[in-house]
Amino acid sequence: MRLRLIAVWLIAVGYLAVAAEAQESFWDSPQAYLGQARPSNTPQVFAPGLLTEPGTMAMDRITFSRDGREIYYYQADDWGTLKTAKIKSLHYDGHRWIGPKVLNEHLFDVTMSPDDNVLYFEDANPNHVLRSRRTKDGWTAPEVAYEEPFSLYDFTPTKSGTFYIATDSGAEDKKAGITNSFSTLKISAAGAKVQNLGAPLNEPGRNSDFFVAPDESYMIVSAKETKTAECELYISFRRPDLSWTTPVSLGPKINDGLAHRWGQYVTPDGKYLFYTRGTSAKDSAIYWVRFDTLLASLRPK
Repeated sequence: MRLRLIAVWLIAVGYLAVAAEAQESFWDSPQAYLGQARPSNTPQVFAPGLLTEPGTMAMDRITFSRDGREIYYYQADDWGTLKTAKIKSLHYDGHRWIGPKVLNEHLFDVTMSPDDNVLYFEDANPNHVLRSRRTKDGWTAPEVAYEEPFSLYDFTPTKSGTFYIATDSGAEDKKAGITNSFSTLKISAAGAKVQNLGAPLNEPGRNSDFFVAPDESYMIVSAKETKTAECELYISFRRPDLSWTTPVSLGPKINDGLAHRWGQYVTPDGKYLFYTRGTSAKDSAIYWVRFDTLLASLRPK
């Protein structure tokens, strides 16, 4: 009887150990984030020398799969050109990171659906968004997913099925000096419905780059944009009545002087903010910084 009880106990201990190992998140493993040392509240360049070839730069929005084992990003040799643009990917095969490899060319602004099954891209046509679907063999070739008579910049899906975009402002906004507006987009059989998110989220000038949390609880927006597109990163929170709080700065360590900042993105584990920063094309790079503690400090009480 004693031997039987010991055997049962050993089996139970082994089961619990396997269960605990299965529940351990890849995000917390040393291999996550390409094995890079995690940043503190001071932004650092992400994976210097690993993402690009000499003479090119990694920029725009980076995106991760929900489990952290896939990474997608944009590479080019200059701002505003799709001639050399590439969407590149890396994946963790259980032992090591594979890549980067070229997924698509002449596209930018890659983002992933909340269920990991669709990748969205943009190209030279601002009025449509392209889509690739996941299959057992990889990703389908990009095809036009949505085409509208207005721009669909930074097209971003959320868990509710609502899309967020930065788009051409209406006549009323243009009178107020707003040329581009943060908006929601709902698509149904009846057609597309755009809802301007209004003030204080939209400010005079061009409201373009943003990140919206998958649950739509907050947005990180490029604010105070200059005529030459330098800007700072601010955050706004959605209230229960669906209005938005006045955006506040993410602080002097992120907004550390005159620079271009765009492509903001928060990892699915909620711990890190990624964004592109540069004063010119030559020094542009993807940065990352600890974000969960900063978010908690800025969230309205």
